[in-house]
Amino acid sequence: AIHRRSGTGVTSLQPAAVLFDFDGTLVDSAESVLASLAHALRESNVTPVVPLTRNIIGPPLRQTLATLAGRDDVALIDDLARVFRADYDSVGYLRTEVYAGVPEMLQSLRAAGMQLHIVTNKRIAATHKILGHLGWTSWFSGIYALDALTPPAPDKPHLVRHVLQTESLAAPQTWMVGDSAEDQRSAMQNALRFFAAGWGYGNAAMDGADTVTLTAPAQLLRAAGLGG
Repeated sequence: AIHRRSGTGVTSLQPAAVLFDFDGTLVDSAESVLASLAHALRESNVTPVVPLTRNIIGPPLRQTLATLAGRDDVALIDDLARVFRADYDSVGYLRTEVYAGVPEMLQSLRAAGMQLHIVTNKRIAATHKILGHLGWTSWFSGIYALDALTPPAPDKPHLVRHVLQTESLAAPQTWMVGDSAEDQRSAMQNALRFFAAGWGYGNAAMDGADTVTLTAPAQLLRAAGLGG
């Protein structure tokens, strides 16, 4: 870790690595996911029991489908998941939008020598497709998802712990950025400094001793002593 003077005049400890959530933090997948979810529900003649809004984005796919269907029928969820994946992995992911300022932030962090990693509830196959489509793959030293582990990680706190161990990352030198309460919990349980992506659609607490709320990606650069 390197000590740098930030633009605010406060000395900051530059992290050796930053773990990023994906949906709601780096990219806005809401409209693309909702479109493919609606397609799956129509194809299976299922009327959603909760509104099909971006509020449901975030949890693993099967959990989201069970919430929409109002029941955890394994055969039904299997069918919905199959139709969703077919649509999303062929055309849906192409609708993914990028939050303003994120590419510049990622490039600056990489140029400063930091390791960047993705930790996401999104399926690993779809995550790779989007990263490839955006031309971002080379920016990340590691790309991790719940279903990338065998057996799959039970939740994101476990996934983050796995990343720290696998990549030999020291918690005091690692930051985490995310938009959800689960992201915040994942950071806290692994003793990481947490930054809440205020532009996302999650519900990370906007205060707390170990939480800094960002309203724009460039603020993460200033926290790391990069930029004005």
